[in-house]
Amino acid sequence: MFDRNEQQSHKKAKNSSSKYNSNLVSARVFVCKCFQLLIVLLVFQCLILSYFSSSPSKHKPSPEAIEGHIELPPEEGKCDAGRFYVYELPEVFNKEILVNCRDLDPWHSRCNAISNGGLGPRAVGSGRVVPENLSSSWYWTDMFAGEIIYHERILRHECRTAAPESAAAFYIPFYAGLAVAKYLFTNYTAQDRDRQCQMLLRWVAEQPYWARSNGSDHFIMLGRMTWDFRRRKDEDWGSSFVNMPLMKNILRLSVEKDPWDELEISVPYPTGFHPKSKSELDQWLRFVQTHKRRNLFTFVGAKRQLQGDFRTILLNHCYNESGSCRVVDCSGTRCYDGTWEILESFLESDFCLQPRGDAHTRKSTFDCMLAGSIPVFFWRRSIKYQYEWFVGDDPDNFSVFIDRRAVRNGTSVRKVLEGYSRDKVRKMRERIIGLIPNFLYRITTSDDFGNYRDAFDITIDGVLRRFKEQMESKNATFGGIES
Repeated sequence: MFDRNEQQSHKKAKNSSSKYNSNLVSARVFVCKCFQLLIVLLVFQCLILSYFSSSPSKHKPSPEAIEGHIELPPEEGKCDAGRFYVYELPEVFNKEILVNCRDLDPWHSRCNAISNGGLGPRAVGSGRVVPENLSSSWYWTDMFAGEIIYHERILRHECRTAAPESAAAFYIPFYAGLAVAKYLFTNYTAQDRDRQCQMLLRWVAEQPYWARSNGSDHFIMLGRMTWDFRRRKDEDWGSSFVNMPLMKNILRLSVEKDPWDELEISVPYPTGFHPKSKSELDQWLRFVQTHKRRNLFTFVGAKRQLQGDFRTILLNHCYNESGSCRVVDCSGTRCYDGTWEILESFLESDFCLQPRGDAHTRKSTFDCMLAGSIPVFFWRRSIKYQYEWFVGDDPDNFSVFIDRRAVRNGTSVRKVLEGYSRDKVRKMRERIIGLIPNFLYRITTSDDFGNYRDAFDITIDGVLRRFKEQMESKNATFGGIES
Protein backbone atom coordinates (compact mmCIF):
# COMPACT_ATOMS: atom_id res chain seq x y z
CA MET A 1 0.00 0.00 0.00
CA PHE A 2 1.16 3.50 -0.82
CA ASP A 3 0.76 6.16 1.81
CA ARG A 4 -0.82 9.47 0.98
CA ASN A 5 2.48 11.24 0.25
CA GLU A 6 3.59 8.44 -2.05
CA GLN A 7 0.25 8.55 -3.81
CA GLN A 8 0.57 12.31 -4.32
CA SER A 9 4.14 11.96 -5.57
CA HIS A 10 3.06 9.21 -7.94
CA LYS A 11 0.22 11.35 -9.27
CA LYS A 12 2.58 14.33 -9.84
CA ALA A 13 5.08 12.12 -11.57
CA LYS A 14 2.35 10.60 -13.69
CA ASN A 15 0.94 14.01 -14.57
CA SER A 16 4.41 15.32 -15.37
CA SER A 17 5.14 12.32 -17.55
CA SER A 18 1.84 12.75 -19.39
CA LYS A 19 2.57 16.43 -20.07
CA TYR A 20 6.08 15.59 -21.26
CA ASN A 21 4.81 12.93 -23.60
CA SER A 22 2.09 15.25 -24.86
CA ASN A 23 4.59 18.04 -25.54
CA LEU A 24 6.94 15.62 -27.23
CA VAL A 25 4.20 14.45 -29.58
CA SER A 26 3.20 18.02 -30.36
CA ALA A 27 6.80 18.92 -31.13
CA ARG A 28 7.14 15.92 -33.40
CA VAL A 29 3.94 16.84 -35.19
CA PHE A 30 5.13 20.44 -35.61
CA VAL A 31 8.52 19.37 -36.99
CA CYS A 32 6.81 16.94 -39.33
CA LYS A 33 4.45 19.60 -40.62
CA CYS A 34 7.33 22.06 -41.09
CA PHE A 35 9.26 19.44 -43.01
CA GLN A 36 6.23 18.73 -45.21
CA LEU A 37 5.78 22.46 -45.84
CA LEU A 38 9.45 22.78 -46.75
CA ILE A 39 9.09 19.92 -49.25
CA VAL A 40 6.03 21.58 -50.78
CA LEU A 41 7.86 24.91 -51.10
CA LEU A 42 10.87 23.26 -52.72
CA VAL A 43 8.69 21.42 -55.22
CA PHE A 44 6.79 24.63 -56.00
CA GLN A 45 10.04 26.53 -56.52
CA CYS A 46 11.30 23.85 -58.91
CA LEU A 47 8.07 24.04 -60.88
CA ILE A 48 8.34 27.84 -61.13
CA LEU A 49 11.96 27.66 -62.31
CA SER A 50 11.09 24.94 -64.78
CA TYR A 51 8.21 26.99 -66.18
CA PHE A 52 10.25 30.15 -66.75
CA SER A 53 13.18 28.27 -68.24
CA SER A 54 11.07 26.32 -70.72
CA SER A 55 8.09 28.47 -71.61
CA PRO A 56 8.36 31.00 -74.47
CA SER A 57 8.52 34.69 -73.62
CA LYS A 58 7.43 37.61 -75.74
CA HIS A 59 10.57 39.56 -75.03
CA LYS A 60 13.19 36.87 -74.38
CA PRO A 61 14.81 35.53 -77.58
CA SER A 62 14.79 31.85 -78.35
CA PRO A 63 18.12 30.12 -79.09
CA GLU A 64 17.36 30.49 -82.81
CA ALA A 65 17.06 34.26 -82.41
CA ILE A 66 20.63 34.58 -81.15
CA GLU A 67 22.23 31.79 -83.15
CA GLY A 68 25.93 32.46 -83.44
CA HIS A 69 25.62 35.63 -81.36
CA ILE A 70 27.92 36.03 -78.38
CA GLU A 71 27.47 39.35 -76.66
CA LEU A 72 30.91 40.68 -75.80
CA PRO A 73 31.92 43.99 -74.25
CA PRO A 74 32.36 46.43 -77.15
CA GLU A 75 35.67 48.03 -77.95
CA GLU A 76 36.28 51.37 -76.33
CA GLY A 77 34.16 54.07 -77.96
CA LYS A 78 31.85 51.62 -79.72
CA CYS A 79 28.18 51.17 -78.78
CA ASP A 80 28.37 54.35 -76.69
CA ALA A 81 25.02 55.34 -78.20
CA GLY A 82 23.46 52.10 -76.94
CA ARG A 83 22.60 48.66 -78.23
CA PHE A 84 19.73 47.42 -80.36
CA TYR A 85 17.47 44.36 -80.15
CA VAL A 86 16.42 42.44 -83.26
CA TYR A 87 12.90 41.04 -83.17
CA GLU A 88 12.53 37.37 -84.04
CA LEU A 89 9.55 37.75 -86.32
CA PRO A 90 7.29 34.89 -87.39
CA GLU A 91 8.89 33.41 -90.50
CA VAL A 92 6.02 34.54 -92.73
CA PHE A 93 7.49 38.07 -92.58
CA ASN A 94 10.99 37.22 -93.85
CA LYS A 95 12.23 33.62 -94.14
CA GLU A 96 9.14 32.30 -95.91
CA ILE A 97 9.31 35.18 -98.39
CA LEU A 98 12.78 33.98 -99.42
CA VAL A 99 11.67 30.36 -99.60
CA ASN A 100 8.84 31.39 -101.96
CA CYS A 101 11.20 33.46 -104.12
CA ARG A 102 9.73 32.16 -107.38
CA ASP A 103 6.43 33.86 -106.58
CA LEU A 104 7.85 37.33 -105.88
CA ASP A 105 7.72 38.54 -109.47
CA PRO A 106 5.03 37.73 -112.04
CA TRP A 107 7.56 37.61 -114.90
CA HIS A 108 10.90 36.42 -113.50
CA SER A 109 12.10 34.17 -110.70
CA ARG A 110 13.71 36.24 -107.96
CA CYS A 111 15.63 33.35 -106.43
CA ASN A 112 18.99 34.35 -107.92
CA ALA A 113 18.49 38.00 -107.05
CA ILE A 114 18.02 37.31 -103.33
CA SER A 115 20.68 34.60 -103.00
CA ASN A 116 23.93 34.89 -101.02
CA GLY A 117 22.37 36.92 -98.22
CA GLY A 118 21.02 39.48 -100.68
CA LEU A 119 24.26 39.93 -102.62
CA GLY A 120 22.93 37.88 -105.52
CA PRO A 121 24.86 35.49 -107.79
CA ARG A 122 28.58 35.94 -108.34
CA ALA A 123 29.35 38.07 -111.39
CA VAL A 124 31.43 35.81 -113.58
CA GLY A 125 33.14 36.76 -116.82
CA SER A 126 34.71 40.02 -115.65
CA GLY A 127 37.34 39.61 -118.38
CA ARG A 128 39.37 42.75 -118.84
CA VAL A 129 36.94 45.06 -116.97
CA VAL A 130 38.17 44.64 -113.38
CA PRO A 131 41.44 43.41 -111.88
CA GLU A 132 41.44 39.61 -111.86
CA ASN A 133 42.08 39.25 -108.13
CA LEU A 134 39.00 41.41 -107.37
CA SER A 135 36.57 39.47 -109.55
CA SER A 136 35.45 37.22 -106.66
CA SER A 137 34.10 40.29 -104.83
CA TRP A 138 31.66 41.23 -107.60
CA TYR A 139 28.03 40.11 -107.61
CA TRP A 140 24.94 40.86 -109.67
CA THR A 141 23.29 42.54 -106.69
CA ASP A 142 19.66 43.54 -107.11
CA MET A 143 18.73 47.15 -106.43
CA PHE A 144 15.94 46.09 -104.05
CA ALA A 145 17.89 43.53 -101.99
CA GLY A 146 18.72 45.93 -99.15
CA GLU A 147 16.26 44.38 -96.69
CA ILE A 148 18.08 41.06 -96.81
CA ILE A 149 21.54 42.65 -96.71
CA TYR A 150 20.65 44.73 -93.66
CA HIS A 151 19.06 41.78 -91.86
CA GLU A 152 22.11 39.57 -92.48
CA ARG A 153 24.47 42.27 -91.27
CA ILE A 154 22.49 43.42 -88.27
CA LEU A 155 22.36 39.91 -86.78
CA ARG A 156 26.17 39.99 -86.55
CA HIS A 157 26.62 43.57 -85.39
CA GLU A 158 28.64 44.11 -82.23
CA CYS A 159 26.01 46.44 -80.78
CA ARG A 160 23.24 43.89 -81.01
CA THR A 161 21.89 42.72 -77.65
CA ALA A 162 19.85 39.65 -76.71
CA ALA A 163 18.44 41.54 -73.69
CA PRO A 164 15.55 43.74 -74.85
CA GLU A 165 15.23 45.44 -71.47
CA SER A 166 18.63 47.06 -72.01
CA ALA A 167 18.11 47.97 -75.68
CA ALA A 168 18.10 51.56 -76.87
CA ALA A 169 16.49 50.58 -80.19
CA PHE A 170 14.51 47.75 -81.76
CA TYR A 171 14.96 46.52 -85.33
CA ILE A 172 12.02 45.02 -87.25
CA PRO A 173 13.43 42.61 -89.92
CA PHE A 174 10.36 42.60 -92.15
CA TYR A 175 11.04 42.29 -95.90
CA ALA A 176 8.38 44.84 -96.75
CA GLY A 177 9.64 45.62 -100.24
CA LEU A 178 9.71 41.97 -101.29
CA ALA A 179 6.32 41.31 -99.68
CA VAL A 180 4.65 44.27 -101.37
CA ALA A 181 6.33 43.95 -104.79
CA LYS A 182 4.53 40.68 -105.42
CA TYR A 183 1.23 42.60 -105.63
CA LEU A 184 2.32 45.78 -107.42
CA PHE A 185 2.26 44.93 -111.09
CA THR A 186 -0.73 42.70 -111.64
CA ASN A 187 -4.41 42.87 -110.90
CA TYR A 188 -4.32 42.65 -107.10
CA THR A 189 -6.46 44.74 -104.77
CA ALA A 190 -5.35 47.40 -102.30
CA GLN A 191 -6.17 44.94 -99.53
CA ASP A 192 -3.76 42.39 -101.05
CA ARG A 193 -0.98 45.00 -101.07
CA ASP A 194 -1.62 45.90 -97.43
CA ARG A 195 -2.41 42.57 -95.82
CA GLN A 196 1.07 41.45 -94.79
CA CYS A 197 2.03 44.95 -93.61
CA GLN A 198 -1.03 45.08 -91.38
CA MET A 199 -0.28 41.64 -89.97
CA LEU A 200 3.28 42.72 -89.17
CA LEU A 201 2.20 45.86 -87.34
CA ARG A 202 -0.35 43.96 -85.27
CA TRP A 203 2.35 41.51 -84.21
CA VAL A 204 4.86 44.22 -83.29
CA ALA A 205 2.27 46.24 -81.34
CA GLU A 206 1.63 43.19 -79.14
CA GLN A 207 5.26 43.02 -78.01
CA PRO A 208 5.93 44.36 -74.49
CA TYR A 209 8.63 46.82 -75.55
CA TRP A 210 6.45 48.50 -78.12
CA ALA A 211 4.36 50.08 -75.37
CA ARG A 212 7.45 51.65 -73.83
CA SER A 213 7.52 54.32 -76.55
CA ASN A 214 4.71 53.49 -78.99
CA GLY A 215 7.35 52.57 -81.54
CA SER A 216 9.49 55.71 -81.38
CA ASP A 217 12.58 53.62 -80.59
CA HIS A 218 11.85 51.11 -83.39
CA PHE A 219 13.32 51.12 -86.90
CA ILE A 220 12.87 49.18 -90.14
CA MET A 221 14.54 48.93 -93.54
CA LEU A 222 12.37 49.38 -96.65
CA GLY A 223 14.16 47.93 -99.66
CA ARG A 224 12.12 49.92 -102.19
CA MET A 225 11.57 53.65 -102.63
CA THR A 226 9.33 55.24 -100.03
CA TRP A 227 6.73 56.08 -102.71
CA ASP A 228 5.90 52.38 -103.03
CA PHE A 229 4.55 52.48 -99.47
CA ARG A 230 2.59 55.74 -99.47
CA ARG A 231 -0.71 54.95 -101.19
CA ARG A 232 -3.45 57.38 -100.15
CA LYS A 233 -6.39 55.93 -102.06
CA ASP A 234 -7.19 52.34 -102.94
CA GLU A 235 -6.96 53.01 -106.67
CA ASP A 236 -3.46 54.53 -106.37
CA TRP A 237 -0.09 52.80 -106.73
CA GLY A 238 1.58 50.78 -104.00
CA SER A 239 0.94 49.89 -100.40
CA SER A 240 -0.26 52.25 -97.66
CA PHE A 241 2.28 50.83 -95.18
CA VAL A 242 3.95 54.15 -94.29
CA ASN A 243 0.57 55.81 -93.80
CA MET A 244 -0.76 53.18 -91.39
CA PRO A 245 -1.33 54.61 -87.87
CA LEU A 246 1.12 52.25 -86.14
CA MET A 247 3.90 53.42 -88.47
CA LYS A 248 3.71 57.06 -87.43
CA ASN A 249 6.62 56.82 -84.93
CA ILE A 250 8.84 54.17 -86.56
CA LEU A 251 12.15 55.31 -88.08
CA ARG A 252 12.46 54.10 -91.67
CA LEU A 253 15.53 53.41 -93.79
CA SER A 254 14.82 53.55 -97.52
CA VAL A 255 16.80 53.66 -100.77
CA GLU A 256 14.87 56.83 -101.57
CA LYS A 257 13.26 58.86 -98.81
CA ASP A 258 10.59 61.51 -98.76
CA PRO A 259 12.71 64.66 -98.22
CA TRP A 260 9.94 66.19 -96.10
CA ASP A 261 9.52 63.22 -93.75
CA GLU A 262 11.79 63.52 -90.69
CA LEU A 263 11.34 59.84 -89.86
CA GLU A 264 12.99 58.67 -93.07
CA ILE A 265 16.68 58.20 -93.82
CA SER A 266 17.88 57.42 -97.33
CA VAL A 267 20.56 54.74 -97.60
CA PRO A 268 22.59 53.86 -100.72
CA TYR A 269 21.35 51.39 -103.28
CA PRO A 270 23.63 48.32 -103.15
CA THR A 271 26.23 48.17 -105.93
CA GLY A 272 27.81 44.98 -107.28
CA PHE A 273 31.20 45.41 -105.53
CA HIS A 274 31.41 43.91 -102.03
CA PRO A 275 35.05 43.98 -100.91
CA LYS A 276 36.32 41.24 -98.60
CA SER A 277 39.10 43.32 -97.09
CA LYS A 278 40.42 46.85 -96.75
CA SER A 279 43.23 45.98 -99.16
CA GLU A 280 40.69 45.02 -101.85
CA LEU A 281 38.89 48.32 -101.33
CA ASP A 282 42.15 50.29 -101.57
CA GLN A 283 43.12 48.42 -104.74
CA TRP A 284 39.81 49.31 -106.35
CA LEU A 285 40.19 52.99 -105.44
CA ARG A 286 43.66 53.07 -107.05
CA PHE A 287 42.30 51.28 -110.13
CA VAL A 288 39.51 53.83 -110.55
CA GLN A 289 41.89 56.73 -109.97
CA THR A 290 44.29 55.70 -112.74
CA HIS A 291 41.85 54.22 -115.26
CA LYS A 292 42.02 55.79 -118.72
CA ARG A 293 38.85 57.67 -119.73
CA ARG A 294 38.17 57.58 -123.47
CA ASN A 295 34.70 59.17 -123.54
CA LEU A 296 33.41 62.51 -122.36
CA PHE A 297 30.12 61.02 -121.14
CA THR A 298 27.97 57.90 -121.22
CA PHE A 299 24.34 56.97 -120.91
CA VAL A 300 23.06 53.60 -119.65
CA GLY A 301 19.32 53.12 -119.99
CA ALA A 302 16.40 52.34 -122.23
CA LYS A 303 13.67 54.21 -124.03
CA ARG A 304 10.17 54.16 -122.68
CA GLN A 305 6.99 54.10 -124.66
CA LEU A 306 5.87 57.44 -123.25
CA GLN A 307 5.24 60.65 -125.12
CA GLY A 308 8.09 63.09 -124.48
CA ASP A 309 10.10 60.50 -122.55
CA PHE A 310 13.22 62.31 -121.35
CA ARG A 311 15.39 59.21 -121.40
CA THR A 312 14.61 58.81 -125.09
CA ILE A 313 15.78 62.39 -125.62
CA LEU A 314 19.10 61.64 -123.88
CA LEU A 315 19.55 58.37 -125.73
CA ASN A 316 19.05 60.10 -129.07
CA HIS A 317 21.39 62.90 -128.01
CA CYS A 318 24.10 60.36 -127.21
CA TYR A 319 23.69 58.59 -130.53
CA ASN A 320 24.03 61.98 -132.27
CA GLU A 321 27.21 62.70 -130.27
CA SER A 322 28.82 59.32 -130.84
CA GLY A 323 32.29 60.87 -130.86
CA SER A 324 31.85 61.99 -127.25
CA CYS A 325 29.14 59.75 -125.77
CA ARG A 326 29.06 56.01 -125.23
CA VAL A 327 25.62 54.32 -125.13
CA VAL A 328 24.55 51.14 -123.37
CA ASP A 329 21.01 50.56 -124.58
CA CYS A 330 19.19 48.47 -121.98
CA SER A 331 16.02 47.90 -124.00
CA GLY A 332 14.19 44.69 -123.21
CA THR A 333 15.91 42.53 -120.60
CA ARG A 334 19.46 43.11 -121.80
CA CYS A 335 20.62 44.68 -118.52
CA TYR A 336 18.17 42.87 -116.24
CA ASP A 337 20.66 40.42 -114.74
CA GLY A 338 23.69 42.66 -115.14
CA THR A 339 26.31 43.11 -117.85
CA TRP A 340 29.98 44.10 -117.62
CA GLU A 341 29.41 46.59 -120.44
CA ILE A 342 27.70 48.92 -117.95
CA LEU A 343 30.68 49.07 -115.62
CA GLU A 344 33.07 49.38 -118.53
CA SER A 345 31.18 52.37 -119.95
CA PHE A 346 31.30 54.14 -116.57
CA LEU A 347 35.01 53.38 -116.11
CA GLU A 348 35.85 54.84 -119.51
CA SER A 349 33.77 58.04 -119.23
CA ASP A 350 34.32 61.28 -117.35
CA PHE A 351 30.59 61.84 -116.85
CA CYS A 352 27.50 59.63 -116.70
CA LEU A 353 23.96 60.85 -117.37
CA GLN A 354 21.47 60.15 -114.58
CA PRO A 355 17.88 61.05 -115.48
CA ARG A 356 15.16 60.00 -113.07
CA GLY A 357 13.62 56.56 -113.47
CA ASP A 358 10.47 55.28 -111.78
CA ALA A 359 11.46 57.57 -108.93
CA HIS A 360 13.88 60.47 -108.68
CA THR A 361 16.87 58.37 -107.59
CA ARG A 362 18.59 55.50 -109.41
CA LYS A 363 20.85 52.61 -108.48
CA SER A 364 22.81 53.60 -111.57
CA THR A 365 24.03 56.73 -109.75
CA PHE A 366 26.02 54.60 -107.31
CA ASP A 367 27.23 52.24 -110.04
CA CYS A 368 28.45 55.31 -111.91
CA MET A 369 30.29 56.81 -108.92
CA LEU A 370 31.76 53.42 -107.98
CA ALA A 371 33.60 53.62 -111.32
CA GLY A 372 34.81 57.16 -110.61
CA SER A 373 32.50 58.72 -113.20
CA ILE A 374 30.84 62.06 -112.40
CA PRO A 375 27.01 61.88 -112.30
CA VAL A 376 24.98 64.41 -114.29
CA PHE A 377 21.51 65.05 -112.83
CA PHE A 378 18.50 66.66 -114.51
CA TRP A 379 16.22 66.73 -111.44
CA ARG A 380 17.65 68.24 -108.26
CA ARG A 381 15.67 65.75 -106.20
CA SER A 382 17.73 62.95 -107.72
CA ILE A 383 20.49 63.77 -105.20
CA LYS A 384 19.52 66.85 -103.20
CA TYR A 385 18.37 66.00 -99.64
CA GLN A 386 19.22 62.33 -100.24
CA TYR A 387 22.07 60.24 -98.78
CA GLU A 388 23.51 63.08 -96.67
CA TRP A 389 25.10 60.63 -94.21
CA PHE A 390 27.09 59.09 -97.06
CA VAL A 391 27.88 61.80 -99.62
CA GLY A 392 27.37 65.02 -97.64
CA ASP A 393 24.86 67.79 -98.23
CA ASP A 394 26.59 69.60 -101.12
CA PRO A 395 26.25 67.49 -104.28
CA ASP A 396 27.78 70.27 -106.40
CA ASN A 397 31.17 69.04 -105.12
CA PHE A 398 30.90 65.79 -107.05
CA SER A 399 28.10 66.14 -109.61
CA VAL A 400 26.72 68.30 -112.41
CA PHE A 401 23.18 69.62 -112.70
CA ILE A 402 21.60 70.46 -116.08
CA ASP A 403 17.95 71.45 -115.99
CA ARG A 404 15.92 68.98 -118.07
CA ARG A 405 13.80 71.83 -119.43
CA ALA A 406 16.90 73.41 -120.94
CA VAL A 407 17.80 70.11 -122.61
CA ARG A 408 14.28 69.81 -124.00
CA ASN A 409 14.69 73.31 -125.42
CA GLY A 410 17.88 72.42 -127.25
CA THR A 411 20.75 72.85 -124.76
CA SER A 412 23.62 70.53 -125.73
CA VAL A 413 24.71 68.22 -122.92
CA ARG A 414 28.03 67.77 -124.66
CA LYS A 415 28.76 71.50 -124.76
CA VAL A 416 27.87 71.93 -121.08
CA LEU A 417 30.21 69.11 -120.06
CA GLU A 418 33.01 70.34 -122.32
CA GLY A 419 32.87 73.58 -120.34
CA TYR A 420 34.40 71.86 -117.28
CA SER A 421 38.20 72.19 -117.17
CA ARG A 422 40.40 69.13 -116.75
CA ASP A 423 41.42 70.41 -113.34
CA LYS A 424 37.78 70.72 -112.24
CA VAL A 425 37.02 67.23 -113.53
CA ARG A 426 40.03 65.87 -111.64
CA LYS A 427 38.92 67.47 -108.37
CA MET A 428 35.38 66.19 -108.74
CA ARG A 429 36.64 62.68 -109.43
CA GLU A 430 38.90 62.81 -106.39
CA ARG A 431 35.90 63.81 -104.32
CA ILE A 432 33.88 60.87 -105.66
CA ILE A 433 36.69 58.39 -105.01
CA GLY A 434 36.83 59.65 -101.44
CA LEU A 435 33.12 58.91 -101.11
CA ILE A 436 33.17 55.38 -102.54
CA PRO A 437 33.93 53.63 -99.21
CA ASN A 438 30.86 55.31 -97.68
CA PHE A 439 28.30 53.75 -100.01
CA LEU A 440 29.66 50.21 -100.42
CA TYR A 441 28.32 47.17 -98.57
CA ARG A 442 31.27 44.95 -97.69
CA ILE A 443 31.34 41.20 -97.20
CA THR A 444 31.28 40.40 -93.50
CA THR A 445 33.09 37.06 -93.40
CA SER A 446 36.42 38.81 -92.91
CA ASP A 447 37.67 41.02 -90.09
CA ASP A 448 40.39 42.51 -92.28
CA PHE A 449 38.88 45.98 -92.44
CA GLY A 450 40.41 47.80 -89.49
CA ASN A 451 38.39 50.88 -88.67
CA TYR A 452 36.72 51.06 -92.09
CA ARG A 453 32.99 51.77 -91.85
CA ASP A 454 30.84 50.95 -94.85
CA ALA A 455 27.32 52.13 -95.69
CA PHE A 456 25.73 49.70 -93.25
CA ASP A 457 28.02 50.72 -90.38
CA ILE A 458 27.40 54.40 -91.05
CA THR A 459 23.65 53.75 -91.06
CA ILE A 460 23.52 51.84 -87.78
CA ASP A 461 25.84 54.31 -86.04
CA GLY A 462 23.60 57.15 -87.21
CA VAL A 463 20.40 55.43 -86.11
CA LEU A 464 21.72 54.69 -82.61
CA ARG A 465 23.10 58.20 -82.29
CA ARG A 466 19.74 59.64 -83.33
CA PHE A 467 17.84 57.54 -80.79
CA LYS A 468 20.30 58.56 -78.07
CA GLU A 469 19.85 62.24 -78.87
CA GLN A 470 16.09 61.73 -78.97
CA MET A 471 16.13 60.18 -75.49
CA GLU A 472 18.42 62.88 -74.10
CA SER A 473 16.14 65.58 -75.49
CA LYS A 474 13.11 63.86 -74.01
CA ASN A 475 14.76 63.54 -70.59
CA ALA A 476 15.84 67.17 -70.66
CA THR A 477 12.29 68.27 -71.50
CA PHE A 478 10.70 66.26 -68.74
CA GLY A 479 13.45 67.26 -66.33
CA GLY A 480 12.78 70.92 -67.05
CA ILE A 481 9.06 70.48 -66.44
CA GLU A 482 9.58 68.70 -63.13
CA SER A 483 12.04 71.29 -61.85
